[in-house]
Amino acid sequence: MYRRRLLRNVLGLGVVGAAVAACRIVPMQQEVVGEFTGRASSATRGDQIRRAAAKQGWLIESRDPNLMRATMNHRTQQAVVDIPYDSERFRVRYVSSSNLNYDGTSIDSNYNTFVQRLHRAIVLEP
Repeated sequence: MYRRRLLRNVLGLGVVGAAVAACRIVPMQQEVVGEFTGRASSATRGDQIRRAAAKQGWLIESRDPNLMRATMNHRTQQAVVDIPYDSERFRVRYVSSSNLNYDGTSIDSNYNTFVQRLHRAIVLEP
């Protein structure tokens, strides 16, 4: 009887621990700045951003000249960012999110991971 109760409690703690670890809240990166390598036109940079974002699973829409909005849908989570850019640099700025527990300063660590992968993909995209 005692063993069963102990095993049930240990398993319960394991499930709670896994849930907490899967939903880690961290300080949010409001804006990530990147620089392109080489020289190219703004139109070429826009194509570079589109290709990189698509490879990472982001949906892209043009908002204005030199401004794109990207949306990442991952399981039940959604992150939306704006990407203003010119021929030399770009920025990834938070717009909104759902199911990422954003409280004004902190957010689920998945958001920062999504944004860092997008940033890296844009910089590396030829």
